[in-house]
Amino acid sequence: MTGVLDAVLEPFRSPIGQRALLEVVLLGLVCGPLGVWVLLLRQAYAAESLAHAMLPGLVLAAVAGLPFALGAVGGMLLGAALIAMAARDERIGGDLGVAVTITALTGAGALLALAPETPARLQEQLFGDLLGVERIDLAAAALVAAGGLAVLGVAHRSLAVATFDRGSAGALGVRVGRVELLLLVLLALTVAAAVRGLGSLLVVALVLAPAATALRAGRRLPTTLALAAGLGVVVGVGGLELTHHARLAAGASVALVAIALFAASLLVGRSGAASATRGGPVAALGEVR
Repeated sequence: MTGVLDAVLEPFRSPIGQRALLEVVLLGLVCGPLGVWVLLLRQAYAAESLAHAMLPGLVLAAVAGLPFALGAVGGMLLGAALIAMAARDERIGGDLGVAVTITALTGAGALLALAPETPARLQEQLFGDLLGVERIDLAAAALVAAGGLAVLGVAHRSLAVATFDRGSAGALGVRVGRVELLLLVLLALTVAAAVRGLGSLLVVALVLAPAATALRAGRRLPTTLALAAGLGVVVGVGGLELTHHARLAAGASVALVAIALFAASLLVGRSGAASATRGGPVAALGEVR
């Protein structure tokens, strides 16, 4: 028993492991509940796309010698604003707006990345380096976690109305477009804070997979949100364990554990919200109240 405990705690005995642990705990706490609302409001495609929208911002920040976080936030906020604007036009629609916006931003980022002036260190921002996080990264993660959870708490009623009573939202004083924009902005800030550790190509796994797993298990919304936060932490810690013992990249390990957890929930069988209707967790969201 002692040997097993020592093996579990071994990755976190060094300062590097402790910083990585704190980073994934902070990010998991906010990414889980945030992911629940992303799925409830059917913004998963936008969430995945926003992670790619940061590419031109990252490249420009690298070329200009600015902090990567600043470039990431700028790129994703631009993407979030363009997606929200396109979704308001019924002739375009949300999915087409996301496709056009992200294709344009990703293409621009790719062109910039191929420029001779672009530093080679940009690659670490695409795949992350959890074991290389510093105090400034932990401070950003703590700020985003505290602020994000506070915003989700304050906006809980508006988010719930926009999700479960969209037709009456206007009469209830809730503007769905603004709620979706708020969610996208919060998502952009969270992804920007997580990019140093998880990378722009892998961070969405920590947002969506624990949330999807929680939606399959939870029957009530508060329970589902709390479960998603817990699963987000479990995924992060599990990823670090896999990194240490299997000698795999940290960001990829977290993504693998997140997907494995969701796959396991599929094998267990339909339960909670997912068993309410035939359409799976997203279609059954009306039961998660």
